[in-house]
Amino acid sequence: MATFLLHFNTAAAAAAVASAKSAENDNVSEVLLPDKTRNSRVLVLGGTGRVGGSTATALSKLCPDLRIVVGGRNREKGASMVATLGKNSEFAEVDVNNKDSLEAALSDADLVVHAAGPFQQAQKCTVLEAAIETQTAYLDVCDDTSYAFRAKSLKDRAVSANIQAITTGGIYPGVSNVMAAELVRAARSENKGQPERLRFSYYTAGSGGAGPTILATSFLLLGEEVVAYNKGQKIKLKPYTGMLNVDFGKGIGKRDVYLLNLPEVRSAHEVLEVPTVSARFGTAPFFWNWGMEAMTNLLPAEFLRDRCKVQQLVEWFDPLVRAVDGIAGERVSMRVDLECTNERSTLALFSHRRLSVAVGNATAAFAVAILEGSTQPGVWFPEEPEGIAVEAREDLLKRAAQGTVAFVMNKPPWMVETDPKELGLGIYV
Repeated sequence: MATFLLHFNTAAAAAAVASAKSAENDNVSEVLLPDKTRNSRVLVLGGTGRVGGSTATALSKLCPDLRIVVGGRNREKGASMVATLGKNSEFAEVDVNNKDSLEAALSDADLVVHAAGPFQQAQKCTVLEAAIETQTAYLDVCDDTSYAFRAKSLKDRAVSANIQAITTGGIYPGVSNVMAAELVRAARSENKGQPERLRFSYYTAGSGGAGPTILATSFLLLGEEVVAYNKGQKIKLKPYTGMLNVDFGKGIGKRDVYLLNLPEVRSAHEVLEVPTVSARFGTAPFFWNWGMEAMTNLLPAEFLRDRCKVQQLVEWFDPLVRAVDGIAGERVSMRVDLECTNERSTLALFSHRRLSVAVGNATAAFAVAILEGSTQPGVWFPEEPEGIAVEAREDLLKRAAQGTVAFVMNKPPWMVETDPKELGLGIYV
């Protein structure tokens, strides 16, 4: 791992900067999988959607010998996706809420990637349970705390079935968790103070081009009380409050971000043993943030937790969001800050011009890690070494970061920020 730290402390310190063209048409380095998994059959649920489709595309580029099965309900969209992917792909009609339909689709799959969100307010981990029954390796892009820890509770069943499973394995949470784990590991290995505060900050322009599912997820999260940790104590806060102005570096700049209830807060607190942890998200144009604040203040939490009512909101807002997306673009940035007891601060930064591409690269990187044998039987979070082995993190981050306009690990904030200076914000979470 010394090589890993050296790699990110030198070459990546310069922040791998690329043009917009290379971000969209990046040269993907193909991965040679072990013989036993090289021709694996991978079922991507939600494969006709933005996240699932992007994942299937990224997988087909990373590992051309994989057999990709696009799972969904719409045959016309499925046929279009298969035509895009080309050889070694097919469509399977699957209802993720139907146990028999799932088990039939999983019966000859080696790995299932669950990208059929939203995960908020889901009462069961139906896909994971079916994966355990059929002894199929599993990955999801869950971004809901309740769902993630419900999945985690199935760990013993997964161990008994000898299946490898990772929950919250997308871009954020997912890659951001691995970035945080590496910051914490580096701080402890260098004996430069104990990790004291971990802060996740996310920015996405518009909806990030990720479609109505992401819009529904955002609205549903506004109905959830935010859980954060302050000096080891769990605290509950109102969603979309606690605004911070965070510098995401060149190409993104300073953006306002707000507290949201995201699963990496609890998992990082428990797995990485950092006493103070929080997560924030912001979007653009600025009036979308105002709108999110207004919804939090004006609509009852019960309304925002009702998936049917939220779906109606999505249908009303979707045409406007798509129109604004055409102007705002779909840039995405993740900044993870770690503060230690000796006042030493380091960060990790990941920025891409297209969220719709980046999320596929990120999810595909986790899928490949599972197929390479990096994951032990059980259900794991990305930051757990049983989920992604410490020695496998470098490859995962490299693959996820393909096409980024900035990717930096384990550097002091002043080396990244557009206007570096100390700010006494008085913020404790």
